Amino acid sequence: MEVVRINELDEIFKYLISEQKYDERINRYRSSYIYRGLSNGDYSLVTTLARNCKDKQRELEKPILRNFYKYASEHRIIQSSDWHKMIVGQHHGLPTRLMDWTYSPLVALHFAMSEGNLNDIDKHDCVVWQIDIEELNSLLPEKYIQALSDDNAYLFTVDTLSRVAGSIEEYDNDMSDKAMVLLEPPSIDPRIVNQYSHFSVVPMQMTKVEDFLNDRTVNTVKYIIAKEIRWRIRDMLEQMNINERTLLPGLDGLASWLRRHYFVK
Repeated sequence: MEVVRINELDEIFKYLISEQKYDERINRYRSSYIYRGLSNGDYSLVTTLARNCKDKQRELEKPILRNFYKYASEHRIIQSSDWHKMIVGQHHGLPTRLMDWTYSPLVALHFAMSEGNLNDIDKHDCVVWQIDIEELNSLLPEKYIQALSDDNAYLFTVDTLSRVAGSIEEYDNDMSDKAMVLLEPPSIDPRIVNQYSHFSVVPMQMTKVEDFLNDRTVNTVKYIIAKEIRWRIRDMLEQMNINERTLLPGLDGLASWLRRHYFVK
């Protein structure tokens, strides 16, 4: 796993914005990377289920999903598939084994530049993780690779994953701690669309995602972004219309954007 420290603004373009490579098959430029931005360089890649339930996550995951589906039954958007429950639940703050990623490096930068306390933006470094979709797919068991080939796709949908792994237990048995599926969620909300959202479905046996990436991948990069340029990047993203108002549509996002826009340093 490569670790790159970014100290200058122009390095953002060099490392994150211009990663597209020429694909002779389609005569176009494409990127196979997805990104995850975290506001503190010391934060680990941990799911909300692991953070919330700790060593009880295996036994508590099913009750969490069952009760979410039971009490949210009036919302017809929630289907009975455990994978669909996870996606909707993750979207609304439910602890799940899903980990958020985005196809947009600018969106990842936005979340890396975000802070609950705006006074902390220039107090510590932040981080953007980059993983390679094609590399992660190559580690999957054969039946998962075949499912992607049958769909002429390189990201799973809920339907594809449900077809190949009918239960959470089957998925965990298939993956062990050697692989994980990358999933493109259905566009159930403008927030998912605007954030270009993707998820990794972390197997229960994969207790440390960073160790898995370090041991099993070669294209993973951890970009540590110096605290001295965080406000500068934040202001650059503002001009590009990458902000809370556009990425979190609704009054909550609007209020967060205005709070930061009028923050006095």
